[in-house]
Amino acid sequence: MPELEIHHESEHAIDPAGQKVGVLAAVLAVALAVVTIASHRTHTSAIIHKSNANDSWSYYQSGRVKYHNLELGENLLAVIGAKGEAADKMLADYKAQEQKYEAQGKQIQEEAKKSEEAAEADERRALRYDLGEGLLEIGLVLSSLYFISHKMMFPVMGVIAGVAGGAIAVTGLL
Repeated sequence: MPELEIHHESEHAIDPAGQKVGVLAAVLAVALAVVTIASHRTHTSAIIHKSNANDSWSYYQSGRVKYHNLELGENLLAVIGAKGEAADKMLADYKAQEQKYEAQGKQIQEEAKKSEEAAEADERRALRYDLGEGLLEIGLVLSSLYFISHKMMFPVMGVIAGVAGGAIAVTGLL
């Protein structure tokens, strides 16, 4: 019956560089997780702002349709030549409603533009997070190649990619 050999870590030489690279990989993985979450949250924020802008523009358009209906009513009264107190009252009511829709339209336009600007700002921030995330992933993979090759050039390249990714991701906070 063959003997079963059980190896213990204490029997092998401990690789101090490997331990440092392992810690480096763990730090890069944590940074990657943080940047990934920030990226996802920023993309979600951009979607919400864009949705709010779309809702505002739809509301604006519905107000414009109502405004044009009032103009149509005024034109119809003019074409049929309606005169008298009822026609004057109707025209005054139309004018008041037109002023209301005009004021509302300007306010809604401003809100929609602000939401669009916020969505664009979020997308710019999210792009920086995405670039940082990609470089952190590259840094993690490059650092992990040390365990296959035992060459220090991989963790060095991983640190460079990780620092670049972290720096770019931090600009997303600005």
